[in-house]
Amino acid sequence: MKRRDLITLLGSAAAAWPLAARAQRPAKVPRIGYLGYSPPALERHLVAALQQGLRDFGYVDSQNIAIEYRSAEGKLERLPELAAELVRLNVDIIVTLATPGALAAKQATNTIPIIVAAMADPARDGLVASLARPGGNVTGTTFLGPELIPKRLGLLKEAAPGVSRVAVLWHPGVYSQRTMADMLKETEAAARMLGVHLQLLGAAGPNDFDEAFSAMSREHADALLVFPSPMLYLEYRRIVDLVTKNRLPAVYPWREAVDAGGLVAYGASIPDTLRHAAVLVDKILKGAKPADLPIEQPTKFELVLNLKAAKALGIEIPPTLLVRADEVIE
Repeated sequence: MKRRDLITLLGSAAAAWPLAARAQRPAKVPRIGYLGYSPPALERHLVAALQQGLRDFGYVDSQNIAIEYRSAEGKLERLPELAAELVRLNVDIIVTLATPGALAAKQATNTIPIIVAAMADPARDGLVASLARPGGNVTGTTFLGPELIPKRLGLLKEAAPGVSRVAVLWHPGVYSQRTMADMLKETEAAARMLGVHLQLLGAAGPNDFDEAFSAMSREHADALLVFPSPMLYLEYRRIVDLVTKNRLPAVYPWREAVDAGGLVAYGASIPDTLRHAAVLVDKILKGAKPADLPIEQPTKFELVLNLKAAKALGIEIPPTLLVRADEVIE
């Protein structure tokens, strides 16, 4: 081979080597940070819902996507440190469930996209500029916090028509002052229409439950309305036990309380909202920006009734309510 031809061949090969190396280099696997807050027993079915949603779009953990799981395990005060940890891992997207997780993630980063599966009122809580155009790095779904409370109070009155004094168990400070004020305003308006007297009882944590239920007893409350809150959600089993002990018909935002023995629940399915978060994950991985993805609202709400709880309370659920239920637990 002539020297000139050898030089040409080597030059061509050298030019091709970087191209071949780039062609053989595996594609970058997207990393999703999951920021949860529930104890393991509850977190498992929530994580499974997200994983199923991702599989529907062809994303399988440890194959073509990597999920970094972090959970506060019921200690909401840990959310900021866990969010910061996910940011240090340089994940591509953070998925979290509720407003406290969203606030922790937004405090940790203003660049990594954040998808929130169930927010109360993200505009009033300072997470987004507006529902139609979030304008930052947060998007997701709102569970219509203030708007659904009158509906729940009406369902409680329909299930137990004789109630006249309804205690309200709420978690002060879990959402912004504007959101909490809206929740209270909507509840008071509904109570006036239904002719019931309200007793508002705040619980900053589980240690406040005993005093709250003692206050219900002193004021002769004959029913309970539980506000939406991650802390209250985590404590449904204990709340249901106290409700049962005090023989109070109660209505809750999410079906997990009825699964634990509660009477009535009405609201969007939490696992469904996590499955739907995969839709937004797919859009962002394909180039969409959270700022341009409108905050979505649930299109389906579950009405779940527990006849065993009704029987224990001596309540006969009206047939008109039973036929509207999405599920009746017997």
